Amino acid sequence: MSDILLEATAQGEQLRLAGAGAWTAENAHNLEALIDSEIRRGGTISQVVIDMGRVDRLDTFGAWLLERLTRSFTARGCDTKVTGLKEDYRALIDEVHGVKREHKAEHHGSTLASTIASVGENIVSVGHSFGAMVNMLGALVVVLARIVSHPRRFRFTSMVHQLDNVGWRAVPIILLITFLIGCIIAQQGIFHFRKFGADIYVVDMVGILVLRELGVLIVAIMVAGRSGSAYTAELGSMKMREEIDALRTMGFDPIEVLILPRIVALVIGVPILTFLGSMAALYGGGLVCWLYGGIDPDIFLARLKEAITLDHFKVGLIKAPFMALIVGVVACVEGLAVKGSAESLGLQTTASVVESIFLVIVLDGLFAIFFASIGM
Repeated sequence: MSDILLEATAQGEQLRLAGAGAWTAENAHNLEALIDSEIRRGGTISQVVIDMGRVDRLDTFGAWLLERLTRSFTARGCDTKVTGLKEDYRALIDEVHGVKREHKAEHHGSTLASTIASVGENIVSVGHSFGAMVNMLGALVVVLARIVSHPRRFRFTSMVHQLDNVGWRAVPIILLITFLIGCIIAQQGIFHFRKFGADIYVVDMVGILVLRELGVLIVAIMVAGRSGSAYTAELGSMKMREEIDALRTMGFDPIEVLILPRIVALVIGVPILTFLGSMAALYGGGLVCWLYGGIDPDIFLARLKEAITLDHFKVGLIKAPFMALIVGVVACVEGLAVKGSAESLGLQTTASVVESIFLVIVLDGLFAIFFASIGM
């Protein structure tokens, strides 16, 4: 069996290896012994030709052994070449070759060097993601200019459908979460403010915090987790099934057909959800102040009217469309970045949610600095 699996012929400085039979896990013992013997072969060898033309079957184990044989001779400075490999096995060999190189790169060099390399790769990845988002924004601007000049091209029905998904269907969960957040803020405020006899100032805290910051921030995070992940999964599934390529083949622009209606729906829906969520949070805060803090609803409303101004309300609503744009762009970019596997779809969906939440919080901080600088 061993002689059939691998035969060696040496001619001067050239070594010819001829594989045959089944290079599978069933013949693992014989194959490993033969390959180890050839790797240890002495003498002066400058060229190695591995002929796989008579190999009937090849599995992952055999592909790994062939890769090991090739790299061993290459490391010795030999000109190594594989011939006669059937096209059916070419993809498997290429995959094993790529994985082998990645594995080697990970374990090459010191721990410090590997750490620095990993940091560098992450920085490059962040740069690529930022560039992809800028490209998406540019493509959206181009498509919007086209829509303005030809309004009939805008897919209004698709936008309404997406608005129903990200807006109307999200109302119950948004109301519930923001209501609970308002209740928690009020309860904690009363619990701590009561020590100083300043229970009434809980109304100020709840009103300003909800309208300026927490209302829009909680809604944006919820939308990123609910609708952003859905956008990524939908576009990623289309990418995997080559539906996006089919659209391009038919002469349609995927940005115009798939992405613009989703972005517009988010930009319209998030401010509405922010308003509803803020009202629910204020209602929850008022309810807790009444039942837990003993603050009468009339007193709560009167104090709330004194504590908040129209500026507080406007600050929250101004942030909402920008946060919606960030969530939509990140979700669509990550969806279009999906490769051809379910693992890639899961990774990109996770990345979409994490990046969206991170950027939403960063944007909220930038807005806080901006509004403070202009006195709002």
